[in-house]
Amino acid sequence: MTKFVISGGTPLTGEVSIGGMKNAALAIIPATLLCKGVCRIENVPKINDVTIMLGMIEKLGAKVRLVDDCVVEIDPTGVTGDAVPPYDMMRSIRASYYLLGAMLGRFGTAKVALPGGCNIGVRAIDQHVKGFEALGANVEVKNGFVFADSPVGLSASHIYLDIASVGATINIILAAALTPGLTIIESAAKEPHIVDVANFLNSMGADIMGAGTDVIKIRGVETLAGGTYSIIPDQIEAGTYIAAIAATGGNALIKNIIPKHLECMTAKFSEMGVEFEEFDDAIRVSANGRFKKTNIKTLPYPGFPTDMQPQAVVLLCLSDGTSIVTESIFDNRFRYVTELSRMGANISVDGRVAVVEGVPKLTGAPIKALDLRAGAALVVAALAANGISEIEDIHHIERGYEMLVEKLRGLGANIARVSTPDAEELPKVL
Repeated sequence: MTKFVISGGTPLTGEVSIGGMKNAALAIIPATLLCKGVCRIENVPKINDVTIMLGMIEKLGAKVRLVDDCVVEIDPTGVTGDAVPPYDMMRSIRASYYLLGAMLGRFGTAKVALPGGCNIGVRAIDQHVKGFEALGANVEVKNGFVFADSPVGLSASHIYLDIASVGATINIILAAALTPGLTIIESAAKEPHIVDVANFLNSMGADIMGAGTDVIKIRGVETLAGGTYSIIPDQIEAGTYIAAIAATGGNALIKNIIPKHLECMTAKFSEMGVEFEEFDDAIRVSANGRFKKTNIKTLPYPGFPTDMQPQAVVLLCLSDGTSIVTESIFDNRFRYVTELSRMGANISVDGRVAVVEGVPKLTGAPIKALDLRAGAALVVAALAANGISEIEDIHHIERGYEMLVEKLRGLGANIARVSTPDAEELPKVL
């Protein structure tokens, strides 16, 4: 068993550099399958989910070459339409469903396992299916797989999404990039990584307009070439470091960011009393004393992101007064509250609403990461707590945060990644 051991109470200081965006990388890597030439992708985050995605496209026939830690070259010319990655690989991450749009767009057929990922509530793929069917594909879900095919080829369409689904928006863009005619997506999601995927495809020769707005227009082109593209910085990684620096009462510079992408978070953190100094591609974060209570409601971008809700709750635990947090995106996102309670937090949950009563301090405890962002929140809490915390099931955290231990140590944190023998099986009760 591998765990994080953290001795908290030390203010984080110094500098930290943010890596490439996880959610962008996991869509851009499948998007390379639409191209005829070699794609060189830079600023690729060094995380487990990316390793799995690269492994999946290799199983499809792509050649993958790691140029260095953050640069990968992908040659998709050897990919075939009948190849299918191993079921367990596809089930291990949510973003495997982007292979549907990419393979359907290139070959007119695709077979992908129903996606896995974090257990944070129902995340149906009905909007993906709606988009594919509007483009002329036949879609069937059976035996744990999604089958999509279009024997006569895809055709452009006007698609209205029932909800602003990030995954469906990207998947439809992938499927439509090589589809003749003009495809229009209305009620499209507007997250920065959707813009990044569109920018990548456009740099390879696609014709996509309106990404970042609720109406996206894709005019299909005959072919996409290869080329070089750099992934944008990860706004959620940056937000997590903001929370960690603030929770510890630190003062540190976060580099390699796009400040505009952080405004949905910094506005709310400023209400709590966190101070910011903004530069062109960096932001200084500082905090001193108790935080102010506030209310948070998660919303699609540019609202407060659901992926930052657990980290923000840690700061509210250290605030004066009562705060109310409403989770409007996922229905199972507050599971981590039980773990924070072990550290002395006072939080009550009713459905999608949490009432957070500020406490004088958090204390170290043995805790478990239940999903990616919940695990990140526990790291933030452990850094701020008095005493030592041991966080188990850290594979959830390492899905989305590169070199977490090294980066936190660079800020002065007392954190170690420790491997211990698995506990012996308890004797069975007869």
